[in-house]
Amino acid sequence: MSATTATTSRALKPTTTEPAPPTPSHRTSTRAAIGIAALAALGPATWGTTYVTTTELLPADRPLLAAALRALPAGLILLALTRRLPRGDWWWKATVLGMLNFGAFFPLLFFGAYRLPGGVASTVSAVTPLLVAGLGAGVLKIRPTRRTLAAGFVGVAGVGLLVLRGDAEADAAGIAAMLAATVLMALAVVLSKRWGRPAGVSLLAFTGWQLTVGGLVLAPVALTAEGLPGHFTGANIAGYVYLGVIGTAVAYALWFHGIERLPASSVSFLGLTNPVVATLAGLLFLGQTLTAWQIGGLTLVIGSVALGQNLRPASRRRARTDGQGGAGDAAVLGRRSKR
Repeated sequence: MSATTATTSRALKPTTTEPAPPTPSHRTSTRAAIGIAALAALGPATWGTTYVTTTELLPADRPLLAAALRALPAGLILLALTRRLPRGDWWWKATVLGMLNFGAFFPLLFFGAYRLPGGVASTVSAVTPLLVAGLGAGVLKIRPTRRTLAAGFVGVAGVGLLVLRGDAEADAAGIAAMLAATVLMALAVVLSKRWGRPAGVSLLAFTGWQLTVGGLVLAPVALTAEGLPGHFTGANIAGYVYLGVIGTAVAYALWFHGIERLPASSVSFLGLTNPVVATLAGLLFLGQTLTAWQIGGLTLVIGSVALGQNLRPASRRRARTDGQGGAGDAAVLGRRSKR
């Protein structure tokens, strides 16, 4: 066989190659997405401390005042720091988002919290990923995958086992209020994803707009319905400062950052960290204990959050991805009715 023939034969011979390893940029993008998810999860995880803070530090029976003092001071501080106001159509968009996230959401949330046992309220709010998947299909034209739907049902079952008690009673008005609050929160996240954020506007300014709108609506309602307590103790002030700065301004900024950067299916399940942290906070600070059923529920919730993640870079995701959403602090604030 001539040298030419041998060379041609080798060229025509099929070869097998190992799959190419992930590129450095792919690994970096995945690590960055994991980091963003961890930061975004700090938002609902922080909301999980709201129940302990409210019951141990704040004045009793003034939930609307707590909501107003969470939103308005934090919003005004962020506006003062950023010195940026909305322009053009962002005046009405910021108003809509502020009402959905705070102005309308908080009153419905607290109404449901006082009409329902905490376990029922938490379980109702756990349907957020499923609601967002449906809203995402209608508004964002993104169909949910089977994995998202399965993770959503697992999350609802897990939260139910974690916080629902056998003697829980249902109240039609309370359930309606919690469902409305959950729908508003989910719609706010979907609209935030659709509208994005104005070019050149920082995340803190964007958060400040919404908090200020919600706070301006909540303040007169709270003062009219509840009024101010006779005096504020040091513990009251510390509780309000924590909820306003850490539990609201910082937590929602991280949450909105996650909405912007993460795939839809990732954000919607991070909110389930809320009842998990609320339960752990009860163990640490209120002397509560976990039953075997609650441990099983905790495992299911963690599994649901993991199953619902899709942190691959956009270039490697399938074209058909699922809808997104958030859970807010509906789960933990609903637990207050146990007192």
